[in-house]
Amino acid sequence: MPPTRRKRLFGITLIVASCLIVAGLIVSWVVAGALVAPKRQMVGDPPGDLNATSFTLASDSGSTVHGWHTRPEHSDGVVVLLHGMGGSRLWMLDRARMLHAVGYATVMIDLQAHGDSPGKAITAGHVEKHDVRAAVGFARREHPNESIGVIGVSLGGAAAVLASPLGIDALVIESVYPNIRDAIHNRVAARLGPLAAVPAALLLVQLKLRFGISPSALRPIDHLREVDCPVFILSGTEDRHTRVQETQAMFAAVPGRKELWLVDGAAHVDLYGHDPDQYRARILSFLRRHLRNQHSPATVP
Repeated sequence: MPPTRRKRLFGITLIVASCLIVAGLIVSWVVAGALVAPKRQMVGDPPGDLNATSFTLASDSGSTVHGWHTRPEHSDGVVVLLHGMGGSRLWMLDRARMLHAVGYATVMIDLQAHGDSPGKAITAGHVEKHDVRAAVGFARREHPNESIGVIGVSLGGAAAVLASPLGIDALVIESVYPNIRDAIHNRVAARLGPLAAVPAALLLVQLKLRFGISPSALRPIDHLREVDCPVFILSGTEDRHTRVQETQAMFAAVPGRKELWLVDGAAHVDLYGHDPDQYRARILSFLRRHLRNQHSPATVP
């Protein structure tokens, strides 16, 4: 091939490669933007069957956090319920009813940029951790003589761990990622398989560009040593977003009292909805052992 033609082909190849790289960057920026965009929705009135009232809280996340507070006639503890990414307090109603039936009050909130709570973007727990602290503070003010538990699902669980220590008595975390690198890679790999490495890296780099957040700030597994109460870790055996070995690593990182339930056959789904009977039995047993009214024994059967 003549040198002139070879040079021309090299130039064309370089232009095409550059265009593909630019296109990939644009696509990844748009995709990431959609993932972290606020998931606002109108939640509506509090449920009448739970003696629930609405409240708002100022949070250091910059949001005004909206929530519901439910009270049984005589409460033997209060549980803060934290939904997953894209959800709202409506996602936690089944758990609230389960807890209400056996005498626990609940505090359900919409994390910032979700439900009725304003916010600029979803940050995988980095900003949402302030909402968790605000909700726990509210629970403590409303129930000063009672034990406090937290149940956090996915994003909510990550935010609870990142917010630790919370000075609570029991923590349940469901389907929580150990670190943001694995979380992003797993979610991309679930769609692209072995082609996930480059798109995942492009998405990861945007944490710093969009929010000024280093990946090292989003490692819940490192914060588990700061949790100052018994921990119950749950995840599905078929969860492709938080894999079994990652959940086991999270469990191993807890230094104190802990329990693990790998839910057979469950993917990254609502674990209560997947197996309500088992969920109810295991969660209430855990809470019965670790949430105690300071003035009377717990009444959970």
